[in-house]
Amino acid sequence: MEAVEIVSGTAVPLRRSDVDTDQIIPSDWLKRIERTGFEKGLFSEWRDDRGFVLNDERFEGASVLVAGPNFGTGSSREHAVWAIQQYGFRAVVSPRFADIFRNNCTKNGLVPVQVPADVGEALLDAVEADPDLMVVVDVANLTLEAPGAGISCSFPLDAATKERFLQGLDDIGITMRHDGDIDAYEADRPAWLPSTA
Repeated sequence: MEAVEIVSGTAVPLRRSDVDTDQIIPSDWLKRIERTGFEKGLFSEWRDDRGFVLNDERFEGASVLVAGPNFGTGSSREHAVWAIQQYGFRAVVSPRFADIFRNNCTKNGLVPVQVPADVGEALLDAVEADPDLMVVVDVANLTLEAPGAGISCSFPLDAATKERFLQGLDDIGITMRHDGDIDAYEADRPAWLPSTA
């Protein structure tokens, strides 16, 4: 996982609430055995509509996805996070995230930025009005800002998750921080105990 301290860039306004993981990445994409290529499936059923926001050239290259409330509901699938990341987004902003989706974000390096409902609505309005609006997500200081629109707020992230982002640590990386202790333990284990070696 790559370290994330600041995500800065333009945004895509996804003015929809209650977006579930099957809408983010439809189930027919879950048959893949690779962990890449999911960006093509991101909102694929909605992208058939020429008027869908991801088909709007003004929002190409955005690094922040701004969604309505209750984002990421439904079944647990890391594929939803992978699809969002592989499309180019590094942060998702919403007034509310489903718990499992939020957890999958934090374990894969996608920053879930939970904001008050009025801030979420103001940010959607601002991005729709100005597709070039810069949005800055500062993980170190736990702030979201869109200076061109006068929007600024803090967002919650527990200390362990914040550290995970700043250090670029997935679950294996966290475990490997204790590599010396693990080696010392294994060296002192009685030979008659089961071993992975």
